[in-house]
Amino acid sequence: MRNFYEILEVEKNVTKEELKRSYKKLAKKYHPDLNPGDEVAEAKFKEISYAYEVLADDEKRQIYDVYGEEGLKGNMGGSGGSGFGGFSDIFDDIFDIFGGSRSNRYEYANRKDMPKKGPDARVDVTLDFFEAIFGVEKEISVKVREECSHCHGSKMEPGSEKHTCETCHGSGQVTSEQNTPFGRFVRTSACEDCNGTGEVIEEPCKECGGRGSKVRTKKLKVNIPKGVDTGNIISLRNQGSVGENGGENGDIFVYIRVRSDAVFKREGNDIYLNIPISYSDAVLGAKIKVPTLEKIVDYDIPKGTTGGTVFRLKGEGVPYVNRDKQRGDLFFKVEIIIPKKVSDEQRKLLEELRETEPEVAENKKSFLDKLKKLFD
Repeated sequence: MRNFYEILEVEKNVTKEELKRSYKKLAKKYHPDLNPGDEVAEAKFKEISYAYEVLADDEKRQIYDVYGEEGLKGNMGGSGGSGFGGFSDIFDDIFDIFGGSRSNRYEYANRKDMPKKGPDARVDVTLDFFEAIFGVEKEISVKVREECSHCHGSKMEPGSEKHTCETCHGSGQVTSEQNTPFGRFVRTSACEDCNGTGEVIEEPCKECGGRGSKVRTKKLKVNIPKGVDTGNIISLRNQGSVGENGGENGDIFVYIRVRSDAVFKREGNDIYLNIPISYSDAVLGAKIKVPTLEKIVDYDIPKGTTGGTVFRLKGEGVPYVNRDKQRGDLFFKVEIIIPKKVSDEQRKLLEELRETEPEVAENKKSFLDKLKKLFD
């Protein structure tokens, strides 16, 4: 059974204001408009919206706390003056979140022969830094359920028969009634003798144990597009487990994780790196070599460049997913390398340079004058 408090990431004693804040945060995170094409996010958004709709209403929350989610799905009739009239409207409001009336959805959800989509599957794929940037084909292995080749999904041995369940008389459901402080509570659940099918198989299939499907490891080749990053999800429609009663197969969701690189750092579609230059290059200016994602280019550093200066190469970043012609930028920061050891000749030249740097001497004097005023 789903825990609505865990879904909304709150404690059971949460206040309405705390509940609202948590819901708004999660709704923004998983909203379909902010996650276009992400079916996992869409399903999560519907789940948290339903949980909030229940817990934000005092009456619904009280029923959920006592009876769980099943209490919300059942029929509740007034008894005497219990004061809980209009429960049908409350349930209708809940189901209207997803469209359609409660009665229609209730009947649809309990049809034993309704087509059911097969379960989805998740696969985690780790990519190297440049595989994620330029795209790659990967082979994945995933366990899914496929139709049993022996019984062809009938769930029974070839030649055997099935008959109507005597417990539920073919409805696939059983009902029970319970008197509660809120009135008479009627609960409808799947029949345990036939597992909700309304039929009992005389001789279940020996190959699949009467399930109509078997688990096998499925191998698929997945084309990873250019520009993916950690957290991206690739959907493989109808490649998951087989559905029931003619329902479509489930999906496979490929979750991407990308390894970091020793030289390049990625932020979104932009690339960052540090490039060392000499003191003389910084002072005099120089043409330096800058590595990009695809080649090495020449770049003119202007004279008087200070350490930490950042330069930009437009369009040399990561391609946008499914927009190969649109790319981010590359930013490189220059770091002036100060040698720890110098030769006698280099030392002599540096001493001479120090004596002929009026700009440096002037800045030093200005700084000392400011210190003197500070402590006077």
